[in-house]
Amino acid sequence: MNLTETDRLFPVEPLVRDIARSLYDSVSGLPIISPHGHCDPSWFAENKRFPNPAELFVIPDHYVFRMLTSQGVAMTDLGIPRADGGATETDPRKIWQRFADNFYLFRGTPSAMWLDHSFEHVFGLNVPLSSETAPDYYDHIDAKLAEPEFLPRALFERFNIEALATTEGALDDLKWHRQIRESGWQGRVVTTYRPDAVVDPEFEGFAANVAQLGEMTQEDSQSWQGYLNAHRKRRAYFKSFGATASDHGHPSARTENLSQSDAAALFAKALHGQCSAEEADCFRGHMLTEMARMSLEDGLTLQIHPGSRRNHNANVFAQHGRDMGFDIPGPTNYVDALKPMLDAVGIEPGLTIILFTLDETSYGRELAPMAGAYPALKLGPPWWFFDSYEGIKKFREATTETCGFYNTVGFNDDTRAFCSIPARHDVARRSDCAYLAQLVATGRLREAEAFEVAHDLTYGLAKAAYQL
Repeated sequence: MNLTETDRLFPVEPLVRDIARSLYDSVSGLPIISPHGHCDPSWFAENKRFPNPAELFVIPDHYVFRMLTSQGVAMTDLGIPRADGGATETDPRKIWQRFADNFYLFRGTPSAMWLDHSFEHVFGLNVPLSSETAPDYYDHIDAKLAEPEFLPRALFERFNIEALATTEGALDDLKWHRQIRESGWQGRVVTTYRPDAVVDPEFEGFAANVAQLGEMTQEDSQSWQGYLNAHRKRRAYFKSFGATASDHGHPSARTENLSQSDAAALFAKALHGQCSAEEADCFRGHMLTEMARMSLEDGLTLQIHPGSRRNHNANVFAQHGRDMGFDIPGPTNYVDALKPMLDAVGIEPGLTIILFTLDETSYGRELAPMAGAYPALKLGPPWWFFDSYEGIKKFREATTETCGFYNTVGFNDDTRAFCSIPARHDVARRSDCAYLAQLVATGRLREAEAFEVAHDLTYGLAKAAYQL
C-alpha cells in the first residue's frame, strides 16, 4: 500500500497525521455494523451471482446515475427501469461503457472514492476506469462475479459485516428474510419497519394500502384503534425477523400529539381522500408520536429521515417511480416540529429516537442542543449528500462540543450499492480518526480516551443504539 493510500483523508501535519494513523490502525479491522440501508435481501436469500458489472455498480446506485443524468445522460440509456413500461437499455456492456465514458464527472466526489475503493479492494483493479479501460474492467469484474468468492454471502463475510439491516415497507411479506432464516446461513441480515405507505395520506394508494394492512393482520384497519393495532402486529412480525428499528421518511420533522378523538376523525378523512395538504402533514406528524409510543411498548429504535423533497421531478417520478435520484434537501425545523412528540415521550429513558438531517445548518443550532438535553434523542450520522469526508468532519465540528460523542450513534451507510459498504465505512473511520487526532493534538482529548472513542464511533455506538 503506498503512502497516499495509507494516509488517505488524514491531516497533513506530521504529528496529527501520526496520531490519526494510530487511531485508525486500532479500528480499521473491526467488524462492520450496517444498521440502516437498502440492500436487497433477495441477494442473500438466493445467493446467486450478481448478473453483471452494470447491475452491480450503475443501475441500483442513485448516487451514480443522478450525476450522469445531471450531465444529460438519459436514465433509459443507463438501464434504469421505467415504471410506465417504456423501453430502456438492456445491454449491460453499453451501459458500462456510458458509465466509463463519463466517469470523470465524479472527480472530487465521495462516489469516486467509494467506486475506486471497490474496484481496487474488492476486484483488484489498480488502473483508473476510463473509456479505454472500460472493456477490460467489464470483462475482469464479470469474470470475478462468476467465482464462488464473489457470491453475495461470500462478499458479506469478506467485508466483515457483523450485522446488516435492510428496509422493507409495512406491507412486505418478508419472504426473503424467511428464506435467509430457513437456509441456515449464519450471516445476520435483519429487516427494518418502514410504514410510510400506510401513514402518509398523500402516498399513492393510501386507502388501499391501509385496507391491505387490515387484511394482513386480521384487524379492522378502517377504525382508528384497529389501525393502530394493525401497526402493532406488523411491528411484532418484523421483530420476529430480527427488526430492531423502524424508519420514517417524512417531508418534514413535524410531530403532533392529538387527542384520540381528533386523530380518529383525521384518519377517517385520510381514508376517504378528503385531507388537505395541511391535514395530511398533521396526520403524518401525529403518527410519528404514535410510532414513538409503540417503540416504548416494543423496544424498536425510531429513525426519522425528514427534510427530503422526494421525487422532485414529476416526469421522472411518472416514468421511473420513487427513489430515482430526484430527492432534494430542503430547510428543516426541529425545535418547534419535534416539541409535541418530545412533550409526550422525550424524557423517556427507554426510548431511542435517531434524528437525521439533510439540512446541515441545523446541526449546531438545533440538533446538538436537543440531543444534549433529551434522553430519548440521538443524532444520526451525516446522511446522503453529507455522507462524505467533509460532511462527517463538519458534523463532528458542529455537534461534539454541545452533545458530545455519546449522544450520536456512530455511522451507517444507508446504501443500495453493496460493494460500497466497506468503502463508506472506511471513509467514516478515517474521518473520525482525523477529527479525534486534532482533539488530541490541541489538548482537548487525552490520547487514551481517543482510542476508546474511536472504537465507540466505529462499532460500539451503532451496535448499542440499534440493539445489534
